[in-house]
Amino acid sequence: MFKELTMIAAELKPLTVEFCQRLIRVPALSGREEGVADLYLAEMEKLGYDEVFRDEWGNVVGIIKGTEPGPTIMYNCHLDHVDPGDYSEWQGYDPYGAAIDIDEMENQDRTALEKTEVIHGRAASDVKGGGACQVYSGAALLKLREKGYKIAGNFMFTGVVLEEPAEQLGMIKLVEETLPAKGIPFDGVVSCEATGLKLYLGHRGRVELKITVEGVTSHGSAPWLGINAVNKAAKFIEKVEASVAESALQDPQLGRSSIALTNITCSPGSMCIVPDRCYITYDRRLVPGETPESCVQQIQDIIDALSAQDQNFRANVEIAAVPRISYTGKGATLPNVKEAWKISETNPFVQAASAGLAKLGQPVKYGYWDFGTDLSVVCGRIRKPSVGYSPMQELYCHRPIDKVRIDYMEKAIAGNVAIFLEMCQLSSDAFVLD
Repeated sequence: MFKELTMIAAELKPLTVEFCQRLIRVPALSGREEGVADLYLAEMEKLGYDEVFRDEWGNVVGIIKGTEPGPTIMYNCHLDHVDPGDYSEWQGYDPYGAAIDIDEMENQDRTALEKTEVIHGRAASDVKGGGACQVYSGAALLKLREKGYKIAGNFMFTGVVLEEPAEQLGMIKLVEETLPAKGIPFDGVVSCEATGLKLYLGHRGRVELKITVEGVTSHGSAPWLGINAVNKAAKFIEKVEASVAESALQDPQLGRSSIALTNITCSPGSMCIVPDRCYITYDRRLVPGETPESCVQQIQDIIDALSAQDQNFRANVEIAAVPRISYTGKGATLPNVKEAWKISETNPFVQAASAGLAKLGQPVKYGYWDFGTDLSVVCGRIRKPSVGYSPMQELYCHRPIDKVRIDYMEKAIAGNVAIFLEMCQLSSDAFVLD
């Protein structure tokens, strides 16, 4: 079967590439993913998926049913992408052009550059290249079923909205509302976030912290009559940097916890007036052993210490929560939190994925993301086993050199199916995380 699977992947490669190009040519900023959602739905219907639907949040789902009982494995991508930024930075490429040419790309181990055929464009590496491959992996599975091979379990493709804003609204609504309401269980997840054909097994968590430092306005000509919130914030920022660096935890796989100041503003923010408010946003990355609540407490302790030293220092901290509205008109406000998570190389779910790749002759290598993914919901929160596998490479994400290797796409079509076939041989207890 695996030899035939490789041949099917080669046969499907041109269609997968063309589908990826069509996806790239349709802009899909967060909250405006309808056009891309329509493309995914139409493609799955054309390919003959057994069930295809869109939920009220705008997420898309396609299911292929096996010929034998077995688990349901979700293959997940997100529908949205980040803004392309200034077009002048794209080295002559149209971010929505989906041009194909020969270009230099990193090899799998990031040790050398290789000239290879690529597709250029926004979201080629995050995640339209991987999403196209997952859909056509379903097509490959359908071809195996048509040829009479027994297929255990169910293959479920999902494309979720609003991943990039980081609150994970699309995934949360899919797994907490849509799938339970439809009576569709799932047992594990394969994400197509960028992995360069490696199996990725976790990432740090994230919490977005909002701090408001308070002061008192006065005329700019008489600053001594006010309390400058920005000046007070300067002392606070210095203390935060030192404190987090000193107490940072190190995880052997996921790396070190960290904090980054990502936005700072003040108000009133006008000429000739001392600002009475300074607003600071921090991107706090956490590792196992830390929680969003402990990160908030760490900042609160700094505020309390500064307040004890300076009676004019006043500030508060909270977890950011921004209202989000899907392209369907549905909206919700969720805290901007991602749990840290990782899964062991020796976990049966991971071992099954490894076995599938090995049977194709693909090298089995493991890695961990620098950035966060929606697997924080699945593996970190509701405790379903999860891995990442895709043709896309992390170096090119969110940059004006966004591109995906076509040779990796062909391998990913087969790799996704091989992983699925091995995972569906697992017993039910293999999907229970400790």
